[in-house]
Amino acid sequence: MIRMSVNRILPLLLLLVFFTSCTRKYKVEGSSSVTSLDGKMLFLKTLRDGQWVTIDSAEVIHGLFSMKGRVDSVMMVTLYMDNEGIMPLVLEDGRIEVSISNTQLTAKGTFLNNQLYEFIEKRNALELQIEELDRKEARMVLDGANLEDVHRELEQEGENLVKEMNSYVKQFIIDNYENVLGPSVFMMMCSTLPYPIMTPQIEDIMRTAPLTFKQNKLVKDFLSKAKENMQLIEEHQRVKQNASADTPRQ
Repeated sequence: MIRMSVNRILPLLLLLVFFTSCTRKYKVEGSSSVTSLDGKMLFLKTLRDGQWVTIDSAEVIHGLFSMKGRVDSVMMVTLYMDNEGIMPLVLEDGRIEVSISNTQLTAKGTFLNNQLYEFIEKRNALELQIEELDRKEARMVLDGANLEDVHRELEQEGENLVKEMNSYVKQFIIDNYENVLGPSVFMMMCSTLPYPIMTPQIEDIMRTAPLTFKQNKLVKDFLSKAKENMQLIEEHQRVKQNASADTPRQ
């Protein structure tokens, strides 16, 4: 139905709750140009103890919907239609303006939602530049450029873009260590790995992370599994090296 690159980071942006001591009043005011949403119920859901819990709901009427209420914590939630996650939101004090179209999803009006969607927009733009390199290579070759020269040039350009994106993600996490966005984007970054493992980037992030960040349940669970996997990898490498050393030479 509604597809855009924000969905790449959706699953892990929506699981974290950052508790504060006071009640927050939120108001979500949304507009949609997607005609298939008209008459549908939308839900705000968060994950608690492994179960998705509905926080609020609203019907889309003539492209508009609204929700308001109180929460005891600032939290990441998912805007859902039926069982389909549409977009992440930070449920926090203030008026949150949501806009839904076939090409773009945005939320603004409160500090953390502004920060989140600025991050998503910048990261998506960098991803699109990286994806464009293959098409750029084909165009340059068709224009008569030497294939090896083109490949070497674009390989370097790709490496620079990946470094820029990794640096941007890392700095965003550091800048948001102590609110819901830091742990959320950290888990999004970790979800791109084939399995939990300690990488130089993760080690760098954890080196300066405050205790509140390290003690976040999802971050803590990931780090525990990553360290276990690192031990298994090291043990496997030792066994392999020992077996190689014990093999008689012909």
